Amino acid sequence: MDRTELIDELTDLLGGRHEARFIVEDAAGESGDVTPTVIEAARALARRRLDGEPLQYLLGHWSFRYLDLLVDERVLIPRPETEVVVEVALRELALLDSTAPTIVDAGTGSGAIALSMATELSTSHPGGQVWAIDISSDALAVATKNHERLSASRTGMLPVTFVHGSWLGALPPALRGTIDVVVSNPPYVAAAEWDALSVEVHQEPRGALIADDLADGTPGLADVVTVLRGALDWLARPGAVVIELAPHQAAAAAVIASAMGFLHVRVEPDLTTRPRALVGRLS
Repeated sequence: MDRTELIDELTDLLGGRHEARFIVEDAAGESGDVTPTVIEAARALARRRLDGEPLQYLLGHWSFRYLDLLVDERVLIPRPETEVVVEVALRELALLDSTAPTIVDAGTGSGAIALSMATELSTSHPGGQVWAIDISSDALAVATKNHERLSASRTGMLPVTFVHGSWLGALPPALRGTIDVVVSNPPYVAAAEWDALSVEVHQEPRGALIADDLADGTPGLADVVTVLRGALDWLARPGAVVIELAPHQAAAAAVIASAMGFLHVRVEPDLTTRPRALVGRLS
């Protein structure tokens, strides 16, 4: 059996050629040879996929912007929506004209946001630094491993400090009022929405997805508001906050951010033009 025949077989099994190709390429490894061992490994991965295991967890890694990141059930799967959040944060930083910025990724998970910022700013802002916070020690273990892999393979990267704790309050007090950009992909799925999510999403860490409703009943915005409040205390002036949220939360979140005192509040669209990245500035 050659590569095309194996992909055809798994396409028939899975109902999609895209995933079949990913599985075969991963099973074949760098050599690309389709040996009997590779065939059996690919079939085993396909069977696990049929049982509802996310493709990214099957492979153990996934691409995010210019990085290839380790991912497993301890962290959320990196998504294109969050890639847009990074792009928005980079634009906000450019507007601040800071040569040695301090950037905080609040709720880092796999480290996708923090490590993207650290690698992409290494040439333009070599004096910068990145802090990555997460309350999950399991998530920090994955993020740290990703940092180690990137550090070993790249010559340029801003220093990244990982902090275990809850949101910005976990940072050293000396950073208060000195942070240029706070960027975050916090939990924003309301508990009432959980049952409607796919079986694949149910295998991701629930604590990284589900957020409490606000006291007024606005669904799933509690952690978004927590990050906004923290940003008020920890951002420099000028400074900016960029937070991922669900499209149906955009209007309510923008009203809250403006009421808190953030300026130029807006919600930038994702790749499908849905409102996704809440932006607020302080000056």
